[in-house]
Amino acid sequence: MSTVLVFTQFGGPETQEFIDRELPPPGPSQIVVEVRAAGVNPADWKIRAGQMGDHWRLPAPMGREAAGVVTAVGVDVEGISVGDEVVGLAAKGHGTFAQHTMLNAKETVLKPEELSFAEAAALPVAGATAYDVTHQIELEPGQTMLILGAGGGVGLLASQIGKVHEFTVIGVASASKQPIVESTGAAFVASGPGAADRVREIAPDGVDLLIDLVGGQALRDIAEVVRDPQNIVTTADPDTAEQLGGSGVNRTAEGMQKIIEVAQYGLVDPHIGQRFALADAQQAIAAVEGGHTTGKVILEL
Repeated sequence: MSTVLVFTQFGGPETQEFIDRELPPPGPSQIVVEVRAAGVNPADWKIRAGQMGDHWRLPAPMGREAAGVVTAVGVDVEGISVGDEVVGLAAKGHGTFAQHTMLNAKETVLKPEELSFAEAAALPVAGATAYDVTHQIELEPGQTMLILGAGGGVGLLASQIGKVHEFTVIGVASASKQPIVESTGAAFVASGPGAADRVREIAPDGVDLLIDLVGGQALRDIAEVVRDPQNIVTTADPDTAEQLGGSGVNRTAEGMQKIIEVAQYGLVDPHIGQRFALADAQQAIAAVEGGHTTGKVILEL
């Protein structure tokens, strides 16, 4: 029996509650883990709110990523054994805001000793996304990468990846996030009206790559600074990006493994901003839903 946070209807936070649920034996390509840490992402509340479709079977478990210790493996799983410390993504129909959960073995990797459970749990969603979005368009060292929405989990990791590749990085975020954006080595630009002009003060000739993590009018307003509209890549608003000449991010199978390796060698820091106990998971989701968190929000068990 495992305690897990679910939502019982599509809607607001009032639909969330903890329930006790029997965890079945792992099926093909599945592993059971005792959760030690889980990452909280905007998708968690967006799924609950019905913004990402209504095909989730109710009550629907919440949470997409976790790090923990393997307690059981499916018959066809190779390279992962009971007792291993791992990090990965929840199997379909399961959630990671739980004492025990089921992970998809094909989206699970061994946790390096160099990373804590909390650090590892911060990486499968935001880290893999940051890896993919920074590698979709090839830049040369010294070229300029602009990140719109640089103060969140994906943005901070994307900025650090840019510095690893010796790009010139400019991060656009709210004023309150200036210190953490600058801590990654990026030049900071305040978001809001006039952001494009402020970017041009730093990059008069424009930027080589625009990574959008916000979408909507903010993306439209700043798109003029990219030299080639084809070099607009978004995780937030593919429709708008395509209208402007760019594209949505292409997800890869190796993104998570790659970002775990980069973090293992200390080249990126997931910037954990807040830590909550499992019992306080609803407060953690509310913090992310409020949109004012800095860095990554983690549940620790």
